Amino acid sequence: MTLKILHRPPPVSDTEWPVPRWAMRLAYALPLILLPSCLWRLPFALHFEMGQVHEIGMPAYWVSIPYVLGLSVLTEVIALLTIGLVRGWGEVVPAWIPVIGGRRVRPMAAVVPAVLGGLILTFLFTAVPLGGDRSLTLYGVTDTIGYTNGAWNALATVCVTPVAAWGPITIALGIGYYRRRTARSSNTAVCQGTSPTADPPGAQRPTRAGAMPRS
Repeated sequence: MTLKILHRPPPVSDTEWPVPRWAMRLAYALPLILLPSCLWRLPFALHFEMGQVHEIGMPAYWVSIPYVLGLSVLTEVIALLTIGLVRGWGEVVPAWIPVIGGRRVRPMAAVVPAVLGGLILTFLFTAVPLGGDRSLTLYGVTDTIGYTNGAWNALATVCVTPVAAWGPITIALGIGYYRRRTARSSNTAVCQGTSPTADPPGAQRPTRAGAMPRS
């Protein structure tokens, strides 16, 4: 069995309603955007500090190795699951999943975690450098970590800075998913003449002036 989340974006979406091209590209690009930071983080598991200057020592190997590896793997897994916001398996649970396989996913069951998670990620990773080893974040001014030289600092900036796009991309994909999934009910209502501006069933329109009612 091959996982359908590991191939290139399909030329034609398998969703009920077509997915915008921008959403498809963002969803498939997100794991690649986060990959540099995941790889940059891995040496810390073996106490290699990547040029950072720490005032406190590193934790024991039995703590650092599972923590760093688990954090990197979890990051990529969440990014891959985000692809479900633009694919059919994000609207109907795959049949091979026990108990719930084949059931339709309620829109809010996917939208709420996506938007809420995106807001949390935006809160955590949004920072504006202020100079003097300080950055402005959504939760106040914080001290930035120093590096032994500019090369290490540049490498960290290139690898870690794209993580700031994680939250906004997730929010945008969640909103797009909601609009696409809820478009069915409104479009169906218009096609069936049950839109808010249509006459209710059984309603009689007033006769025009001068028109004789039929017997």
